[in-house]
Amino acid sequence: MNLTAWAVERDGGGGRDVNLLVTVEASADAPRAPVAVNLVLDRSASMRGSPLAAAVEAAQLLVERAGPKDYLGLLAFDGVPEQLAPLSIMDSGSRARLSERLSAMRTGSGTALHEAVESAAAAMRRLFVPGARPKLLVLTDGEPSVGPRAIAEFRTLGSQVAESGISLHALGLGRHYLPEILEALTGPSGTGFTHVDDAEGLPVATAALVAELFGEVGTYARLFVRPTGFSELLCRHRYPARGEGDSLSVGLGSLSHAFARRALFSGRLETAEWSLGVTTTWMENGDTRRVTVPVQRVLPDSQEGRMIRAVGAELDLVAAESASWKALMRKNPVAAAQSLSAAENALRELVDLDAEQVPARRHVERLRDLRQAVDRKAGELPALLVRRARAEDARTGLSIVQALPVPRKSGH
Repeated sequence: MNLTAWAVERDGGGGRDVNLLVTVEASADAPRAPVAVNLVLDRSASMRGSPLAAAVEAAQLLVERAGPKDYLGLLAFDGVPEQLAPLSIMDSGSRARLSERLSAMRTGSGTALHEAVESAAAAMRRLFVPGARPKLLVLTDGEPSVGPRAIAEFRTLGSQVAESGISLHALGLGRHYLPEILEALTGPSGTGFTHVDDAEGLPVATAALVAELFGEVGTYARLFVRPTGFSELLCRHRYPARGEGDSLSVGLGSLSHAFARRALFSGRLETAEWSLGVTTTWMENGDTRRVTVPVQRVLPDSQEGRMIRAVGAELDLVAAESASWKALMRKNPVAAAQSLSAAENALRELVDLDAEQVPARRHVERLRDLRQAVDRKAGELPALLVRRARAEDARTGLSIVQALPVPRKSGH
């Protein structure tokens, strides 16, 4: 693992503040862990036609990518969940059977999302694969219509799944699924959810998730930050956090080749002399690794200092963007305009900081769409854009940010 911890001291609103950025990145040559995934696939009536065909094509990508030590299963749900393919090691026979099950899938009626996640998690708990954290990958395009529907019930379910050691990932397709439900399910696992506009974009989004799942090199990663000379310490990213003794303990989840994990902390100083002790732990090949990370103090305008500030500005941007959309949905144009202004200010800060690792351009199109919606002040909100913003907020808040694609060069 490549581990860094940079701290910058600056004047804050009520005194001196310190921002600490800890980065955990898998080494390029680190061997990946075996994968154990139960795919939870929505086959309700709204998936009929191109959505189901695209979902099956995306699921086949998991089958193709799986190695001989990986385990995959398939649970499909409409009004009733059904484990179509048991969790099995991906030898040639299991691979062929799973592929056949996917190809033969047909749509039904109803959407029993809560029961489907419960059933898939129960199947996962019966399987133990040494060195692998069991996972659920949920794909849905609609609101639950059978069984529990309240956000609180899905939040409880998401916590139960995470506490049992299972990591839950989710893809929301189109304009009808509820982002609040996917946030409730995935938040306790520290994974966030991915939004897909339409069936055509599903294979691309799945490819990114497959890279995340099949690039895993460590599980149950956790940071311990011990402050001295501070009156308070806050984790800016929305990881599950708790106090443990004299340290703030933050769960990072799994570590993957697909992205680096970052955790930004902000603390208010109580004394002129201060220090931060940082320790990282994770599971690798069944063994617990524990490493102390030396904290390097940097200047605000250094390359490292600008990156710390850029990570904070990006968190401010996506949170303000999501708040603006929420205000629009509540018919509160004044609050929407205020939150949009905060997001645009954060975007300008990102541009000025010019931190290569936190590029501003990945946010420009979304804020342009939001500006048009706020200026319009009326009419039906574009549901796809709302869900896209909520997904960006969820995953950025957990530092799951995919690299930008390299622009194609024109032929002239």
